[in-house]
This record gives sequence, structure tokens and C-alpha cells, in this order.
Amino acid sequence: MDLLRKCTAEFIGTFVLVFFACGTAAVVGCSAEFGTGYLLTALAFGLVIVAMAYSIGNISGCHINPAVSIAMLVSGKLSIKDFIGYLIAQFAGATVGAAALMAFVGKDSGLGANALYDKDIALSLLIEVILTFVFVIAILGVTSKKENGAVAGIVIGLTLTLVHILGISFTGTSVNPARSFGPALLVGGDALANVWVFLVAPLAGGVLAALVYKFLAGKKAE
Repeated sequence: MDLLRKCTAEFIGTFVLVFFACGTAAVVGCSAEFGTGYLLTALAFGLVIVAMAYSIGNISGCHINPAVSIAMLVSGKLSIKDFIGYLIAQFAGATVGAAALMAFVGKDSGLGANALYDKDIALSLLIEVILTFVFVIAILGVTSKKENGAVAGIVIGLTLTLVHILGISFTGTSVNPARSFGPALLVGGDALANVWVFLVAPLAGGVLAALVYKFLAGKKAE
């Protein structure tokens, strides 16, 4: 029952992330030419994390991202059973969120789906690993001390905004396999064909962040 509550929270959180943040990207666009839509999209992703962190954080930890969950698994803060449950809930929430969004903005909006940078798989993988590494290591750091609980959601939300400010111009910024999968599944075409990049790279970045943070923190991370 406890896992069910956690998974329900993860489902809701990921649904909200895709519906509101990817929805903002679909509605205002992500062009960096004038910056307004670009920054609104970056802020939308960060603000969703802030809202969800203080809503469901005390229930599931508010991962709403497989890259975060795999980092917690590697760090020994999440069991394999919970990890699998979280993944199912996150991918389901993202897919339902994308479906709900499509009812309002249509498939042709792109639903905030990610795309390769300059059709280059290697560079797209690299930027996503770097962006995810920064995002996840910030999460591991700020959540390592209970006294940071009051500000953790704000720090994490601002960090996600930060990586979006840079990453949108390259890949649209994934750093979250579930967030990428939902829209890509419904948009199809190149978005679906290339979605594996946005599944593999964030997971790799999450694992790398967990290993590096564990090394940096030493005994404190155990």
C-alpha cells in the first residue's frame, strides 16, 4: 500500500510536469531568437518541480524522473522494487499527460518533444549527459542534509530551470526519460525514432552523478 501511494504520487507529478511544462513549450515555442518563449519554457519546468516538491515530496520524494530514481537506486536510497514501481508510474504519468495535452494543442504542436541537436546523435547524447549530471548532482547534494528540506524544492526547481536555459537550444532539454517518452510516443516520426537518445543519456547522466557524488562526499554519502 505504501508503494502504491508513492507510485500514485509519481504518476501525478510526472503528469503535471508533461502537461504544464511540455504544454508551455508547445504553446509559446522554444525559439531563442527573442527569448520570451524560451525563458517561459525553462521557467515552466522549474516551477513545476517547485510545486510538486512541496506537494508530493513528503510522499515519494518527488523524483518524477527516471534519471533521479536511478541515481537514488545507485546511492542506496531506493530499493529495486520501488525503483521499478517508480519507473512504471513515471512513464505512465508522462504518457497520460501527453495525451491530455494533445487534446488541447493537437499533435502538430509537437507536444514539447525533444529533437536531436543538428541531427548529431553523439553531440545530443553528450549534452544530455552533461545537463542531467548537473541536475542530478544538485539534487543529491541539497537532499543530503535534512536541514535543507525547506529550500530543497526551490534549489532543485532553479537547477532544472538553469539546465533548460542552456539545453533548450540544443535538444529541447530532456534530462528525463519519461518526459521525453510520453510526447514522442504520441507525436511519432523522428521524435519517436530518436527517443532512445533521451532515454539512454539521462539515465547515464544520473548514474554518473550518483557515482561522482558518492566519491566526493565520501563517508557522508554512505
